[in-house]
Formats: sequence, structure tokens, C-alpha cells
Amino acid sequence: MSANSPLYLGFDLSTQQLKGIAVTSSLKAEHEAKFDFDIDSRGFSIKKGVLTKEAENEVFAPLAMWLQAIDGVLQRLKDAGMDFSRIRGISGAGMQHGSVYWSADGERALESLNPSESLQDQLADAFAHPYSPNWQDASTQKECDAFDAHLGDETRLALLTGSKAHHRFTGPQILRFRTKYPEKYQETSRICLVSSFLASIFLGKIAPFDIADVCGMNLWDIKAGTWDERLLSLTAGSSDTLDLKRKLGAAEVHEDGGAFLGNISPYFVQRYCFSPSCAVAPSTGDNPSTILALPLRPMDAIVSLGTSTTFLMSTPYYKPNPAVHFMNHPTTPGIYMFMLCYKNGGLAREHVRDSLPPSSDATKPWQQFDQVASRTSPLGQSSDPNSPMKIGLFFPRPEIVPNVQAGTWRFVYKPDTTALEAADEPSWKQPEDDARAILESQLLSLRLRSRNLVASPTGANAHLPPQPRRVYLVGGGSRNATIAKIAGQVLGGWEGVYRLDVGENACALGAAYKAVWSVEREEKQSFEELIGGRWKEDQFVEKIADGYQEGIFEKYGRAVEGLDTIEKEVLKEEKNKRQR
Repeated sequence: MSANSPLYLGFDLSTQQLKGIAVTSSLKAEHEAKFDFDIDSRGFSIKKGVLTKEAENEVFAPLAMWLQAIDGVLQRLKDAGMDFSRIRGISGAGMQHGSVYWSADGERALESLNPSESLQDQLADAFAHPYSPNWQDASTQKECDAFDAHLGDETRLALLTGSKAHHRFTGPQILRFRTKYPEKYQETSRICLVSSFLASIFLGKIAPFDIADVCGMNLWDIKAGTWDERLLSLTAGSSDTLDLKRKLGAAEVHEDGGAFLGNISPYFVQRYCFSPSCAVAPSTGDNPSTILALPLRPMDAIVSLGTSTTFLMSTPYYKPNPAVHFMNHPTTPGIYMFMLCYKNGGLAREHVRDSLPPSSDATKPWQQFDQVASRTSPLGQSSDPNSPMKIGLFFPRPEIVPNVQAGTWRFVYKPDTTALEAADEPSWKQPEDDARAILESQLLSLRLRSRNLVASPTGANAHLPPQPRRVYLVGGGSRNATIAKIAGQVLGGWEGVYRLDVGENACALGAAYKAVWSVEREEKQSFEELIGGRWKEDQFVEKIADGYQEGIFEKYGRAVEGLDTIEKEVLKEEKNKRQR
């Protein structure tokens, strides 16, 4: 590859770090860097990337830390020898639903940055509110109830916006912000999502929402392709929604995921030697960006194993219901993205890991966890297929699906009688039995909620039960062989379980691919046509575990019914507690 050949830069602004990855026109990763908030940031009393106010179930991040990280990643890429003049296009991914509240002074400061000063020094006071609510925030139950009721019930809201109301969704968050901080709301000039915040920094002016990420707000009518006036009125507290529309930039939702938003801000040209002609494309949410990291075929599934656990599929069918999420595809009109998202992903797995005796090798913190999980039989059963199954729920934070408060529940489920009993010592050995049980619990929940969207294969494999064609693992957990093995046992995948070559950077990689497509596409050339034509599977994908295994897959099928029973029991308990 020529030293002067073009590069495309993709960013992923997540809960715990900012990542940047540069790829060539042929999609090969050439440079990457990251800024870990807990390790690398200075001046913030954060833990795992966030601050918390437990009394109000608030979880949020300081915006100044993100500004520090952007300069930090760029400086590391520069120190590693990357020639920024080769960058022809930039796109990004941001954790979904988070909101950023710019002041009018902040907008002006963004448009007149001094290249001799850092972003943090110039923009730390650019916001009406210095924090962005994180997707783990659970402070908006009252607002969610109002959203669900406003159109009649949660089903009607899901049919319109793709999702029922969720704590982290931007509409309920804005409503709470307006009522809790009325003066700050009045001072707010523009509201960004995390993705459009990232694009705005590189553009040097407020960037529009993209067509996928706007669906994570509970404000966008997906089928009509416009804001819903009734939900805007609820959020604004008035039938006059003009002010809220102005804050949202209501006329600026780009349906074209590869649109040219403008050239990069002069700040980056002068400070890092970007080309003045470097194009900025719309940034999207982290989950939509993940689905761009490989050209998915029908019946393929992506499991993102990051701080949250997320299950993604693309489909031409719009079948929303309150248990799942549907969003517009970030690049392809007429295609939708099906998503399941859980707050208690990597953090919950780490919580169980840390309850076990430490690994003998400090450089391998998961060694003990993996050994314990691997030597435990599936579901903790004996050789008798009707023996009790150990199934639990592990939620150190309030969970989204099912919607329950933080807690741990351990049960013994008898598959032959469907009887359910709470499990304590000695039937459940803690914490050893938790290691495999938490992985099984998370994966069983994915299978429970996606089982109506998968089908049996055709051709020679037509005899197999409904399941994905392939299961792709991405995110930090994709490197864990034990998780991969159990994922194949629970979810199946008649062709196996695979990991992307840079699976832990999937969001940034998807963003970089989108930048390639934005700049190099021919007229009317789709993302799938351009990226699919250049994507070389043998270079980017590695098979890491078997998928469908006869007998074990069916065993977990019985356990799905057990998990469903357990969730209903826990939800019943939660309801009874609220009524006392």
C-alpha cells in the first residue's frame, strides 16, 4: 500500500473509552489508538467511565473528559506516525441515547477554535449542563411511564417509535432534564446525541442526527420518517413544540447515512495537519455501527460483548413490540435493525469474576472464571436430562429486559414438571456455580427474545431447528474462548461462532467503513455493494467455536422456558413490592 494512499478514520465513543481506527480503501486496518477514561483521563473522579448518584439512580459522564479523550486519541495516532493528510473521510459511533446540551456560547466557541489550545480548555464551559446521561441511567421511571401512557400504552409507543419507553432513551431523559433543571434547559441552544456530538466536534458546528440513531429517542415516527408532534409536546411540556424542535435541529435528520456534512474543522487541519478537504460523514449509534462492521447475510446475528450485551440482526420486516428495539438501518433505506440491549453485560460478568478467588496469573484476570465455568456442566445438570437446571438472573444494576431493579436471583428449574424453586446452598454453590450461570443467563435471554425471528436453514441443513446461520461475537468479550463456546451451545449457528479480526473495535471499524462508503461510492451505490465487494472474509473473520450441537442446543431450548418462567416470577415479585 502506497504511503500516500487514502485512509479513513472511524471513532467509537463508548462508556469506558474512546477508540480510533484508520482503514485503507481496501478496508485493512492500518492504525488504531484508544484513550481509556479510568486510566488516561485527568481530573475526573470516575469509575468505569462514569459518575453515579445512587440516590436518584443517575449515571452520567463529564463532557470535558470526552473532549480530553478526542485530543488524546489524535495525539497517540500522531505519535505512532500516522499521516493525517492521508485521511479523506471521518465518521463515528457514539453510545446510543445519551444527550448533550450545548449553550449558545458553546456553539460559537465550537465554530472558532484556536489550534494552539486543547478542546477541553476551549469547550469545557460550552454546555448548558456539563454532563451527559449514560445509557446505564435509571432515573427516568416517572418519565417513561408518561411516555408509555401518552399514546395509550407501551405497545402503541413501540409500534410508532420502534421501542417502548426506556430509562436511557433520549425523550424521557430530555423531559426529566427540563423539569429538574428548567434554567439549564432554557439556556440550551442545541441538543445532540453522543454520535452527533462527536460529528459536531470534527465538523466545527452542530451536526444533524443520523437516520438510525434518531430512532433511539422515543420521539421519531419510524414509518412516517418524522418527529411525532404528540411526543414532542409531552417532552416540551407544551403544545408549542417550536423551541424543542429548534433545540433538536428538527429539519436536520439525514436519511442518507453517507451524506457529506462538510469538511473537517480548521482546528484539526492546523493542529494535526488533516487535509482541508477531509470530509465528515454522519456519525451513528454504537449499535448501528456494529452492524456495519461486516456485511451481514440473512439469519446472521451479532452479539456485542462490551459493557452492555447487545444482540443485533438486520431485517426487511418491521415487527416492533415492547420487548425489543427496531431502528432504521444506518445506511440502507427499507431495512431495519432489530436489537436487544441489556445494561448488565460486561460489568455483571466482571462482578461474578471478582467474587471468585483471584487467578494465579495476574495478567490473566479471567483465567479462574473461565476454568470454573468450563468445568461446570451445562445448566449445572447431572447426566439425567430431567435433573434440575440452575438458572439465575444477575443484575448489579437495574435492568432493562426484564425491567427490574438491581438484584441477584438463583433458581432451580425442573424441566419435566416446570416446577421452580429458589436456590440456596447446598443446591447452588456460590460463587462457583455463578460463573457458568451468568453466561447462560445472558445468552438464554437473547435466545428467548429472538426465537421468533430465526428459522430453520434450507437445503442440506433443513432438518435443523430454527437458529441463526452464524453468530458473530464482537467487543471485548469476543476474545474469551469460554464465552464463545457457551454462546455456540446456547444460540446455535449452523455454520459456527465467529469473531471479527478486530472484534473489540467493531464500532470504530463500522464507522471507518461508513467513511469509506461516503467518500468513494458511485452514484446510488449501496453500502452493501461497495463494502461487500471489498470485504475479504478470510482476512477479517475467524471461526472461534462450534455452533449448533445436537442435544445440547435442545437442552438449552428447555432452559429457555425456565428462564421465561423465572423472569415472570421476578417481575411479579417486583410488582408486589411496588404495591406494598
